[in-house]
Amino acid sequence: MADLSLYHVVRESSLIENAPLLILLHGYGSDENDLFSFASELPEELFIISVRAPYGMQPYGNAWYAINFDAEKGKWSDNEEAIKSRDLIATFIDEALANYSVNKDNVSLLGFSQGTILSYAVALSYPEKINNVIALSGYINEDLFKTQPENNYKHLNFYCSHGSVDQVIPVDWARKTPEFLSKLNIKHHYSEFPVGHGVAPQNFYELKNWLIKLL
Repeated sequence: MADLSLYHVVRESSLIENAPLLILLHGYGSDENDLFSFASELPEELFIISVRAPYGMQPYGNAWYAINFDAEKGKWSDNEEAIKSRDLIATFIDEALANYSVNKDNVSLLGFSQGTILSYAVALSYPEKINNVIALSGYINEDLFKTQPENNYKHLNFYCSHGSVDQVIPVDWARKTPEFLSKLNIKHHYSEFPVGHGVAPQNFYELKNWLIKLL
């Protein structure tokens, strides 16, 4: 594992060079091991990096930014901290491309919850760095990026899913995603599953098949 600016764990690709890169961004209060459990079920040609968020929490876990769970939606997130993490992830992508034998033209992000919110923010702020996004149980926070011209987004492709009974991030927030992406002519797929704040087996199966088609 290279010594990059964010702590991470790696599953190497079956390819010696030019491997498609998948970066995993966990949710609030979790760590790099959480989504890394997906790695063994994903295509072996993927070079997978699971990243730990920069802010440690007590007694354990990590966050990309502080959340106030009692606040109204507009005050829900520490947006300044979130933007710092957005830029940290963008820098980390450059470092990963420089240090690992991966394909700079085939970079995907997979986020869960807070990791999804930042995956959207990174892809929409730095579209030149990203090709595909798998956005699980999150939503688009428009305070974290400035929209760019449509042309900059034409190569992007999003897989978005949400639990219809999510008790942490209301499904209504996620349901705004397809319209937002459509207005920018961004390719996307949106699914809901009858679960709470998590990834159902059928959800994982669908996202895996979506990803395989892009490899």
